[in-house]
Amino acid sequence: MACTSCSTSDGGAPKGCKNNGTCGTDSCNKLTVFDWLSNMSLPNGDAPFDCVEVRFKNGRKEFYRNTEKLTLSMGDIVATVASPGHDIGIVTLTGELVKIQMKKKGVNHLSNEIPKIYRKASQKDIDIWSTARDKEEPMKVRARELAIAQKLEMKISDIEFQGDGSKATFYYTANDRIDFRALIKDFAKEFSTRIEMKQVGFRQEAARLGGIGSCGRELCCSTWLTDFRSVNTSAARYQQLSLNPQKLAGQCGKLKCCLNYELDTYMDALKDFPDFETKLVTEKGDAICQKQDIFKGLMWFAYTNNFANWHVLKIDQVKEIVAENKLKNKVSSLEDFAIEILVEPEKNFNNAMGQESLTRFDQPKAKKKPNKKRKPASENAIVANNNKPANNNRQTPNDKKPTEPRKPIIITKNVDKK
Repeated sequence: MACTSCSTSDGGAPKGCKNNGTCGTDSCNKLTVFDWLSNMSLPNGDAPFDCVEVRFKNGRKEFYRNTEKLTLSMGDIVATVASPGHDIGIVTLTGELVKIQMKKKGVNHLSNEIPKIYRKASQKDIDIWSTARDKEEPMKVRARELAIAQKLEMKISDIEFQGDGSKATFYYTANDRIDFRALIKDFAKEFSTRIEMKQVGFRQEAARLGGIGSCGRELCCSTWLTDFRSVNTSAARYQQLSLNPQKLAGQCGKLKCCLNYELDTYMDALKDFPDFETKLVTEKGDAICQKQDIFKGLMWFAYTNNFANWHVLKIDQVKEIVAENKLKNKVSSLEDFAIEILVEPEKNFNNAMGQESLTRFDQPKAKKKPNKKRKPASENAIVANNNKPANNNRQTPNDKKPTEPRKPIIITKNVDKK
């Protein structure tokens, strides 16, 4: 398990954060930092860094100051400052690496506004925290019903209870501005607790809930991605991808963040390419670009009067023709510069035993054709006799002479009489 709160109870059921063991998907391990300084001792006279990183539900992390100088390690459950009351979280990082993480997040470790840690959580604190977490799922279902009854165009994606159970934060997504003042009154009357509404974007919603992408892996936003850069359709155009919204959109309904991963490589490769709108002037006519192979450095051109035939040119040859056109010179034709691409024959593997098909036993057997009904024996005999040719010289079985019966053979012996 990823943390102590995911440990199983006596009956084998998970307890604590109720992630049912799927800590990777539900962000228990999101952005976990390996503390490679844990086995190294501090120099003499240096005090350990007094700030720690604490994780809450769905990967939300905050920095807290250890003013009480508690001995904390990764996985400890602590009670932290909240407004109002206190919250319960899990320590995910301690030591000097926390200072690096705070610098990365833009948090000043010398600021006095950093909240502090009260104490290590007692068993009573953990029981209250666990009871509050059990209320979240049925409360979310009821909250959605109330929002639908108010006819509000919003989606309540998640609910997070504070560690002491005194406040519930409702995370929702909406396309437009929502007036939910009447909805908060219904929530307070229904749930009898302090309500806080917080709007999140569609990408943040997918990051909080997690899931599996079309690549078969966990969503990047729910595992390691922290900042969401804007993604445009131009990123797909530069990579020559089909503008199919069903393939380019992620689970959040927006363009996939992974479209930006290889964009810089494509942009560097396209620096050496002539413009896609380049027109080549030849004696046979003008030619325009139809296709590009960015990493092979090839471009396909076709005459304006014959778009069916494409000619493959290298980018150096295209630049040469463009330089001639700038001097107001026409080249003879594209065929003089075109290269031939050899198509390699397909290699088909044939097993020596003739067992190249793995599904050969799955094919149904051919059904045998039903036999025609046989005619009675008497009718077959009549038809056979009628179809026989007449032959007067041939003897029939009735014309044969009857054979005579054989005579018995008697054997006698001579017996001497006395």
